[in-house]
This record gives sequence, C-alpha cells and structure tokens, in this order.
Amino acid sequence: MKHKFTSWFLAGVAACGISALTASTLAAATSGAEDSLPNLVLIFLDDGGYADFHPFGNPPYPTPNVARLAQEGTCFTHLYVPQAVCSASRAALLSGCFPGRTRVFGAHPPRARGLDPKYRTIGQILKQRGYRTAVYGKWHIGDQPDTRPPARGFDEWCGLMYSNDMWNYRSKHWKWPLHFWDNGRVVIDNLTPDDQKMLTRWYTEHAVQFIHRWAGKKPFFLYVPHSMPHVPIYCSDRFRGISGAGLYGDVMMELDWSVGEIMRALRETKVLDNTIVIWICSDNGPWLVYGNHAGKTPFREGKGTSFDGGVRNACIIRYPKAFQPGAWSDRAFSTLDLLPTLAHLVGAPLPKDYPIDGRDVWDWITGKPKAQNPHTYYPFSTGRRFEAVLSGDGRWKLHLPHPYRHLATPGKDGKPGKYVTRRIGWALYDLKNDPLETTDVKAQYPVVYERLRTIALEHLHRFYPKQKIQTQ
Repeated sequence: MKHKFTSWFLAGVAACGISALTASTLAAATSGAEDSLPNLVLIFLDDGGYADFHPFGNPPYPTPNVARLAQEGTCFTHLYVPQAVCSASRAALLSGCFPGRTRVFGAHPPRARGLDPKYRTIGQILKQRGYRTAVYGKWHIGDQPDTRPPARGFDEWCGLMYSNDMWNYRSKHWKWPLHFWDNGRVVIDNLTPDDQKMLTRWYTEHAVQFIHRWAGKKPFFLYVPHSMPHVPIYCSDRFRGISGAGLYGDVMMELDWSVGEIMRALRETKVLDNTIVIWICSDNGPWLVYGNHAGKTPFREGKGTSFDGGVRNACIIRYPKAFQPGAWSDRAFSTLDLLPTLAHLVGAPLPKDYPIDGRDVWDWITGKPKAQNPHTYYPFSTGRRFEAVLSGDGRWKLHLPHPYRHLATPGKDGKPGKYVTRRIGWALYDLKNDPLETTDVKAQYPVVYERLRTIALEHLHRFYPKQKIQTQ
C-alpha cells in the first residue's frame, strides 16, 4: 500500500536529479598542490528535526539562508546516521566506523574516555594533506587529554565537551560544571543560562574568523557542530521573539543566521566555489518528549530509536564543480561515508591498521551514470542494542525484534513529557512506498526479507555477540 505523504517532501523527491563530476574536474580538485584542494565546511546540528528548515519542511518561521544553500546545492533526502544518540552518532561521523566497532554507544558523561585514539578522525586524516582544521561547537566524543580536539587532529577549537544539558542547572545532584573551552583552556568554568544564550553566536564568530584567517593560504576543514537545538534551548537576545513561533523558532532562526554568516565569509574571501559545504540538520532525530522545545520530523518516532524519525536526516551539499544547484536526490548514504569519501577526493590515505566501515560514495552521490552504492546495507543501533538494517539502495528497512520508546505525552517549555515502551518483532518496510514504516511486508517480499535477515544476523553475531534475539 502506498501511503499519502507530505506534499513538500514528495515535491522535492519528484525533482530528484544530480550532476556527475567530470574526470577533468575531479583531477583538478585532487591534484598534489595544496592550493588546488577544496576547502571543507561541515555544519552539524544537535537534535534538530528533518522538517525544521525550508525547503525540507514548511515551518512557521523563515530560514532563508538554508533555503538559499539548498538552491545553490543539492538536497539529499536520505542521509542516515548509524545511531540516533549523540556520542555514537558523532563518533561514527568523525571516524567512519560503526558504533559496534568503536564501542562508542549512547551519550557519554563528562570525563568519559570516548572514542579510542586508535580510531583516527576526519581531522587527522585531512591533516595528512596539509589541511588547517578547526572545530567550533559540541565535541562529545571524548573528555580526556588524549581524546579532546587537539589530540584528534584539530588545530583550533572552542566549545563544549558534551551536551549542554549536562550541567548543574538541570539537577542539584549533578556534580560536574559545564565548561566552555577555547584552544585548550577552560575560559568559562561554569556555564550560566546567559552564557548558553551566546553559544550559537560564539561558534559562528569563531568559524567566520577562521575562514578569514586561512582562506587562500591553506586548504581548511571547518567543523561546526552546534549545541542547539538540544535542550535546554537558548538564543541570543537579538533573536528572542523574532520568529513569532516560540523559543524553538527563535533558535532555528539563529542557526539559520549562522549558516548565512559562514556562507558570507566564504564569499567575501572568494573561496566559496572551491569549498565543499555540507549541512546536516541533526546528529539524530528530534527529542520528541520535549514537545514545543523539540523539532519536527515527518517520519516514525524520533531520537533514540532506529525508525527513520531517529536516524534519517536532511542534508545539503554545495560544490558547483560536482553538484547541480537546486537539485534533489533520494540516493541513500550515511555519515559513516563522509570520512572515506572526502579522503579519497583529496587524496588522503586511510588507516590500514583497522577497517573503515564507511565507503567512498562520491560517484553515487554526484549521480555518476550507472553508479551504485558500494554498501550492501547500513546497520542501526540504540545504545548497545543492534536493531535494524537498511538496504544500500535505501528502499528496504528490516527491524530486528526490540523494544523502543514511543511518545505518550509531550512536554512543554523545557519540561519533558513521558515515553512508553513498545515492542516490534521482525518487520520489513518498503520505504519507497511506505516512508512512515507503517506496514510490515515481509510476507509479500520473502526473498528480500530472507536476504536482509541473513545480513542482520551476520552483523549481530560479528559486532553484538552477547545480544540475544528471537530468530523467528
């Protein structure tokens, strides 16, 4: 059965089409000289919703800068993260490795070890090709000296080591202060609500200054993982009340402003068209239990689940040498693929002492004729539990039996509501015709079901050998 879907989404997917990068352009982009290498900008939000920005949704507030970026680049409707929780999602993006391999699950607390240093980050990979690297925002993949940004391939950085709700204003029993770091020093030893109002602005100002310092001098990689709109949500006074849609709308408009400021800096320094700009709406789906302080997704469930509402995100890539302006693509890929794809593009060698689970998907996402996704499947987990697989073409989703949280009562104004626990058995969904994951079709497609079931059980036994599961 084909389900009715939101008109804005179907209109975008109906317009799918992306241009292929020519061989001559690729050769120029990856030649040995540093000045010919593309700059890389990666903007990554925290707990945003798929439908929080135009043109992926139709929110009741304007987001002109993201909309412009979409007009100048290609919109991807099927970008996935392997786990819909903070640290696991970020470690996968930065390392290109499954959570089941790195053992980074869930959201780690202050002083946690995080991602083992044996797994190199995008920053470390790109520095092999002479890139100047910076991260401004939320780190959350390690809060010890050898797992913080300076030891993980980033020359410049500022921000928070973990989520902005991990502070003493949340609970009097919370023992750790929330620090704000700037290039290896704690410059605010206990963040206040007034400080939180400035996080988006501080990250943006640092990013703009970084671009002006390094544009035209060295190729650079700028990673901006915003703390917002993870609760507690804040915006600067300039944006408070401006959206007419409540505090969440104000926060979204400031995040949209941040995109505009970064793009303005790239234009002013005349490096925009030699810069690959990647914008991702979230590290996972919205935290639905927070109600009017949570984002929106048209898909099933949200953060902390393996349904598409948790693991599927909106993405825009702007790079006129490769991506057609104003195009839409429904080709599925994963944040796991960013490290190997960018490394191949700039000629940076990958580590040889452990496997990289992501793949180079450049031909696939740039629309090269006859290109196929090199992945057979993408796995999804929640915490330490393996829960689902997606076929490499993005059509079929198989859930293993598992419990999941479902919103019962939404919260309001920063106070959480309530979840209830539900269970799902073996279930196959045809995402092409049923993007909301409503109808189990394993009986109608037994060959597809058995193929993905075999893949899922092999992944389970390899990476989650202690997990017990119903096999029938």
